[in-house]
Amino acid sequence: MASSNRTLKRIAGVCGVIAPLISVSLIFLATYNAPWFSWTENALSDLGVGGLHATLFNTALIAGGLLTIVFAAGLIQDLSANFLSRIGSILFLLDAFALCAVGIFPETAGRIHFYVSVAFFALFPLSLLLTGSAMLLKPTQRRWGLLTILAAIIAVGTWMFRWPSAAIPEFIASLAASS
Repeated sequence: MASSNRTLKRIAGVCGVIAPLISVSLIFLATYNAPWFSWTENALSDLGVGGLHATLFNTALIAGGLLTIVFAAGLIQDLSANFLSRIGSILFLLDAFALCAVGIFPETAGRIHFYVSVAFFALFPLSLLLTGSAMLLKPTQRRWGLLTILAAIIAVGTWMFRWPSAAIPEFIASLAASS
């Protein structure tokens, strides 16, 4: 049983590493294939409508979300030692589902796109804050806890500045969560 737990933990860890790599790569490919897209005039979700760029962008979100679901399931198993980390891990799992939903329900799907996007950008800083706080309680995990809380602060804080478009804070917040 211990061997299968280690294997599942490794699979979850690999998924956690490759999820942002695949997502960011496909998002950059989508921007490359959308010559009309502007980082200073568009939201990233604008890439999710029509053409090859939409396929790339929506695939980035769905694949990233699915891989993050596996990673989050590993976190739930690994970090369920206390209440804060358990709730943080569950919120992270829900956030991964929201990321998939943003790709499944592009802007053309109507209001549901707005709701799942807001859920995605709200759930991950909450999950990071709770998980990071739980890590601070363990002396061996304090550095990781501080890094996790810092990522949550950046993810929220980026929205407090005035940007020329939504794409910039969306991308910064997503990178913070990916770290």
